[in-house]
Amino acid sequence: MIRPVLVRREVPVRGGQPLAFAVGLLVALLLGAVLLLVAGDSPMEVYRRMLSASFGDLEAFSVTLNRAIPLALAGLAVAIAATMGLWNIGAEGQILFGATTAAGIAQIGEGWSGPVLILAMIVGGSIGGALWALGPAAAKAYIGVNEIITTLMLNEIAIRLIRYLINGPWKDPEGYGFVQAPALPEQSFLPNLFQRTHVGLLIAIAVLAVIGLMVSRSSWGYELRVAGSSGATATYAGISLKRKILTVLVLSGTVAGLAGGIELTGNATRLTETVSNGYGFAGIIVAALALMRPSGVAAVAVLFGAVQVGGQSIKAIGVSDAVSTVLQALILFGVIAAGVLIVYRIEMAEPAGHKARSTSRVRSA
Repeated sequence: MIRPVLVRREVPVRGGQPLAFAVGLLVALLLGAVLLLVAGDSPMEVYRRMLSASFGDLEAFSVTLNRAIPLALAGLAVAIAATMGLWNIGAEGQILFGATTAAGIAQIGEGWSGPVLILAMIVGGSIGGALWALGPAAAKAYIGVNEIITTLMLNEIAIRLIRYLINGPWKDPEGYGFVQAPALPEQSFLPNLFQRTHVGLLIAIAVLAVIGLMVSRSSWGYELRVAGSSGATATYAGISLKRKILTVLVLSGTVAGLAGGIELTGNATRLTETVSNGYGFAGIIVAALALMRPSGVAAVAVLFGAVQVGGQSIKAIGVSDAVSTVLQALILFGVIAAGVLIVYRIEMAEPAGHKARSTSRVRSA
């Protein structure tokens, strides 16, 4: 029986990941258009609306950049861990706990000056994310517990912790019947760079640049890649796997916690259990599309920020904002498929076992 099989190309198709990304995006838009037509909507109108809302003018672009900041940091957090072959699925919880730590500092430093309070909240958010990742890091390094399970479980715990605080110790006495945390101090908000883009953009760019250089150009990054590709080789070369696992997962949590601190000081007015807005989970997709390379995270984050902002805008014309979620999934699958076909080609061939049995029957005859 003949069936399609993947055969590795001698020379991959020119263009590499950028070409795969472009092809995947085009495929996603075409499939999305088909789904919109089936639903009775105009693809051209929906896409025009999404493009206008995300890139139509400077204000629209500033909203897209604001959305890209936490997406880029969450994607970077996942990509850092992946450099050593580890999976941090807990960026969502680390963002939440980072925001919780920042909110606690805001309550303590309510009378502090703006720059001092903002700096303390952002640093506190980073420390909170690091602490939330420390448990899974230690469990992985010293007793070999799968980091996927532990980081994923802590996401739910972070949500329940915030829920407890809002309904208990941090309940706003002036909530007028609404259960909510106290409003953040007026001086705790990041200043704007232009339109609605805040200073968090500069912080994110600096962090992306520094960690990108650390991973690609430093001996520390080289050791991470060696440890990720072969633990035996790393041990032979004198690299401590336990120390590297602790370092990379805690650093990953630090970056995710930073996203939580920036999100609280940049866009939120008070702590809520939805302050992370799913950025931690979306960051996994961002990192995957960037091939787990910190250098590619920023561009993918801007695209995903545009898709999310555009998806919210189409509700005004009666189209479900779930379209943006579907497009994100289609982009992911499209890019992955295109990336595979750049390295492999499809050929029709018989399975090896079937061919052997056919030959055996011929010989026996």
